[in-house]
Amino acid sequence: MKRKILLSLCTIFLSSLAFAQGSDEYTGGLKVKLNEDGSKYFRLITWHQVWARYNDNNTGSLRSGVPEEQTFDYGLRRSRFLMYAQINKRFLILTHFGINNQNAVSGGYLGTDGKKPQLYMHDAWVDFTVFEKYLNVGLGLHYWNGISRLTNASTLNLMTIDAPIFNWATIEATDQFARNIGVFAKGKIGKLDYRLAVNDAFATNSAQTISLNQAQYNPRNNKKIFAGYASWQFWESESNLLPYAVGSYLGTKKVFNIGAGFHNNPSGMWYQNDAGDTLNSDIMLWAVDAFLDLPLNEERGDALTAYAVYYNYDFGPNNVRNIGIMNPANGGGALRGNALPVLGTGTILYTQIGYLVPHFSDKVKLQPYVAYSNAQFEGLTNASGDVVPVSVLDLGANFYLDGHHAKFTLNYRNRPDFTDIDAVVNRPEITLQAMIYL
Repeated sequence: MKRKILLSLCTIFLSSLAFAQGSDEYTGGLKVKLNEDGSKYFRLITWHQVWARYNDNNTGSLRSGVPEEQTFDYGLRRSRFLMYAQINKRFLILTHFGINNQNAVSGGYLGTDGKKPQLYMHDAWVDFTVFEKYLNVGLGLHYWNGISRLTNASTLNLMTIDAPIFNWATIEATDQFARNIGVFAKGKIGKLDYRLAVNDAFATNSAQTISLNQAQYNPRNNKKIFAGYASWQFWESESNLLPYAVGSYLGTKKVFNIGAGFHNNPSGMWYQNDAGDTLNSDIMLWAVDAFLDLPLNEERGDALTAYAVYYNYDFGPNNVRNIGIMNPANGGGALRGNALPVLGTGTILYTQIGYLVPHFSDKVKLQPYVAYSNAQFEGLTNASGDVVPVSVLDLGANFYLDGHHAKFTLNYRNRPDFTDIDAVVNRPEITLQAMIYL
């Protein structure tokens, strides 16, 4: 069975490459100039990320009520539309909407299947220039996040097949798919690039779940969220017109940044102590990171991309959150399908490195990569009282037909199955992604 699935993925992949070699090259995007010099314009961007995936499911997983050890499925990881316009250099408007994580059993409008996923707003903000280059101020539903570079990642040009998700620490809890409603400030002072925000916390935990000595999101949280991120850009300066951080420049830019960020939400969590008292706990998150994108040889055209980050997360005592991206199983408990402990109180080390191979072919650029994460969550202890680490390994390769605008990504993931924390086993996932953005 596994061999047939692997052969199917390879066949799809190779036939797709052959077809794509005849496609026209991307020619600058859907940007409309409103004056002669192009200082007034609007731009439209649309993209789809489509997955074909084999998953070795966690123990006890059900799909449509039937036990299923392995799943071979298809899904829309992201399908989006974004527009921004600048008709005066002093202000900008941005609108971004779409869907995420639709497959045959989940992501649907009614929550019982995959049909008719809800189209919703991702970003909707206005941006005003106060002091050109040094300070812009904006308001709305925005993505000017704190914590890390990866918390501000663009999904258009990720080097790996996907973000590790723990970079979006409060995703779909106190935020709306990594976006917040509030006010932000951003700018550059010399080589220092910064962003700061004060946001409202979205209501969450409507069931008012509360646990003994294990923090959950506080449904009575009305406190502001304070967030920020700053980086020192040693070499070339990166654009901060939009908040989306580039994952790999593919040798077109020489970048080395070191950054640090934070996210604080007072009384964002609650729990009960041994005496039965209800206590509040702050959400306090911070990180330090480094990003390198280095062309190695101009004649060869090869390049190195590397990123490393350390997260220190405090969601209150023993908090752990399980997440399965576009989960192929819709039954069998919180750890069904591909779910694993992703977020919680503790520390996370994450690194990724990729190499753009020179002269792979006239039509396709190849970039193999590796990514590894190790999380230590205080709420994940075995029968001996020892913390059980959550380690995930990704090995993959991007096949660029026209940079990030048209590419295929083949990824192998080795992830832990925490169904039995005293007997954790590793399970494989193999995913082929086809992506185009205009």
